[in-house]
Amino acid sequence: MAFFSNQVVLITGAASGLGRQLALDLAREGAVIAAVDLKEEPLTRLAAELGGKRTAWGVADVTDAGAIRNAALELGGKLGAIDILIANAGIGRDNSALNFRAEDFNAQVQVNLLGVANSVAAVLPEMIERRRGHLVGISSLASYRGLPRMLGYCASKAGVTSLLEGLRVELKGSGIAVTTICPGWIKTALTANIPVPHLRIMEVTDATARIVKAIEQRRAYYAFPPVMVRRLRLLKWLPAGISDWLTLRAMGRLKKR
Repeated sequence: MAFFSNQVVLITGAASGLGRQLALDLAREGAVIAAVDLKEEPLTRLAAELGGKRTAWGVADVTDAGAIRNAALELGGKLGAIDILIANAGIGRDNSALNFRAEDFNAQVQVNLLGVANSVAAVLPEMIERRRGHLVGISSLASYRGLPRMLGYCASKAGVTSLLEGLRVELKGSGIAVTTICPGWIKTALTANIPVPHLRIMEVTDATARIVKAIEQRRAYYAFPPVMVRRLRLLKWLPAGISDWLTLRAMGRLKKR
């Protein structure tokens, strides 16, 4: 029997991009999909794409703790208790020091970080009661260090990684797994709004295949692709002056593309 067979998987940001492809991939693996997103129309399209697969969807904004909690309760009532949460909903905006807008920074923190916290809060009490479950958060390699023009995105994703690390340690032995996923650049609508090196961008199907495998293995932490992981880890641990210089060089090359 497939690992995901009949497991109820709640995916936020499920109607497009990475979330949509994860829903399609996991449904093929036998999972029951509980899809949450901001608008009804793309969710109905996703349901149609899933065909006869067992699924249900709900409209909710992850920045609204009450709304995402109610959506989780409603979907759990239809499909059964949530076995796996994939906190995927996220946004990206150009957020430069040279034209810094607090509202752009705050919006990314609200969705990318507080949205993850709200999603976790919506399912964790029942998982603790059942002593079974799996929390998966989509962070990013951008969490490794602050990058020019990506100030809000990097800060919000660094927060996601820290949140999941703390959850993982405290929930050890509870029967609840916690997985942090840190992808590199993936070709989605989100990356169309932030400055990414398109020569190194991954197809979404490649990314989701890796993520699904990491979830199945219940890995604590999974970052990819390896070449980008090595480079960003180096930037993180080099002295600040050298790391900043290398980062500026890399971003300078990016602007010329």
